[in-house]
Amino acid sequence: MERGAEKLSGEPRANGCSLTGHHGLKNGYVRGFPGAEPHGQLPHIAQNGGLYKRPFNEAFEETPMLVAVLTYVGYGVLTLFGYLRDFLRHWKIEHCHNATEREEQKDFVPLYQDFENFYTRNLYMRIRDSWSRPLCSVPGAKVDILERVSHDYNWTFKYTGKVIKNIINMGSYNYLGFAENTGVRKDAVAEVLSQYGCGVCSTRQEMGNLDKHEELETLLARYLGVESALSYGMGFATNSMNIPALVGKGCLIVSDELNHASLILGARLSGATIRIFKHNNMQSLEKLLKDAIVHGQPRTRRPWKKILIIVEGIFSMEGSIVRLPEVIALKKKYKSYLYLDEAHSIGALGLNGRGVVDYFGLDPEDVDIMMGTFTKAFGAAGGYIAGKKELIDYLRVHSHSAVYATSLSPPVIEQIIASVKCIMGEDGTTLGKQRIQQLAENIRYFRRRLKEMGFIIYGNEDSPVVPLMLYMPAKIGAFGREMLKRHIAVVVVGFPATPIIESRARFCLSAVLTKEILDIALKEINEVGDLLQLKYSRHRLVPLLDRPFDETTYEETED
Repeated sequence: MERGAEKLSGEPRANGCSLTGHHGLKNGYVRGFPGAEPHGQLPHIAQNGGLYKRPFNEAFEETPMLVAVLTYVGYGVLTLFGYLRDFLRHWKIEHCHNATEREEQKDFVPLYQDFENFYTRNLYMRIRDSWSRPLCSVPGAKVDILERVSHDYNWTFKYTGKVIKNIINMGSYNYLGFAENTGVRKDAVAEVLSQYGCGVCSTRQEMGNLDKHEELETLLARYLGVESALSYGMGFATNSMNIPALVGKGCLIVSDELNHASLILGARLSGATIRIFKHNNMQSLEKLLKDAIVHGQPRTRRPWKKILIIVEGIFSMEGSIVRLPEVIALKKKYKSYLYLDEAHSIGALGLNGRGVVDYFGLDPEDVDIMMGTFTKAFGAAGGYIAGKKELIDYLRVHSHSAVYATSLSPPVIEQIIASVKCIMGEDGTTLGKQRIQQLAENIRYFRRRLKEMGFIIYGNEDSPVVPLMLYMPAKIGAFGREMLKRHIAVVVVGFPATPIIESRARFCLSAVLTKEILDIALKEINEVGDLLQLKYSRHRLVPLLDRPFDETTYEETED
């Protein structure tokens, strides 16, 4: 997978921190200076060391050539036999109709184009049971799942009536464990439910503006360190409906190639020109900004009305963290605006749980539009936009989500308020601080153990999103099923959500996962990894024995 490797001149340094250990690097792999392995991991080591106040270690190990070839061969065989069997069915030679549309669907207009239809029937349907499993409990450290079976090649499912209990939850976004049905937050939510009811039944501009909304937004602005904030009922719509209100024709959007679908949709709906830069690659971003300033708009060569850079705090499929100090530096240099999506980073990153801005120790005023969701670390629903008062006042009038959508439900608002106060320590406890620290410890421990086992793990060492690479199509379903057999719920991801040869399992860590639970999960992952031969890494981390042991004392070794 292509990533933006940098050339490090002089003595290698990782964002101001000396690189030590094997090949001059501690806790990561460097490519682009003498002594680096030619087939090693592609690094994300920033050149601008002065911009960073902490180490920034991020690795994307290249796909082994044999694995890549076998993955393409696997998809090729599935595709070849799929088309062959479709041909034989057409001539009534093939009598197995599992991979054909149901009889009751044939009179409807096709939902997919030819290849999408083929892919859905012949590839996706084989492993459809790996997704949309129905839960019947709180998404805590352990969950209960309704058992289901399919008798028609996963086109439909039937429930057996059995509940599989105490499944270890390694897939929910419940980063700080606030999605719970006990404790003071539950009591506060129940009290608000009894006072306000469940629904608001109106928009904010009509009869749906409650005192709880005002309280939430005032608290949010203080929590984020900005002038004002505006809440929305849906995280996806916070992006897709607000970007068109901020930019339009004659404006330029410069977007990371791995941005979320909601950001992509919002950019397309805006009517602005869109240009894509390589993931987290500052050279690629700067080139686009420079070209935009020099050349202006196509044909007319007029200057762009606005240039908006759109990035995420944590990229949800890669587990990588945006190089925010460098993005802000480029934003200032080229007089553009910055839209930061903190859906996965707010609450989960930073000493104070205030997201990627807090993580890097930056000034919130340097981010023009701060977006986030309440669906992850806060255990609720909805999203927000935060920034200067002038921006928020404008969005209250021009944002489709603010003007036309029903406002947040009062019990949901109370869940968010209680969670934010807990993180800030305003509930009179240190629980929020403890959970932030516990999440950070769980992340480091889990990532380190997986690397020791020999799996290829993507992303930043501080990211709660941990992608474990599976690659081959047959292993997507096999991994999910084998883990469920061992009472562990995981999320598996394949094409088109990822590049076709980069299928993966995505773990999302939580502060409520104890070390004992993590050890159980790691033991089972290790067994399944051996069973399915998933340990592709050529760089296994092992403890150094020649100096005192601690969590960070690891270096690269060849198998």
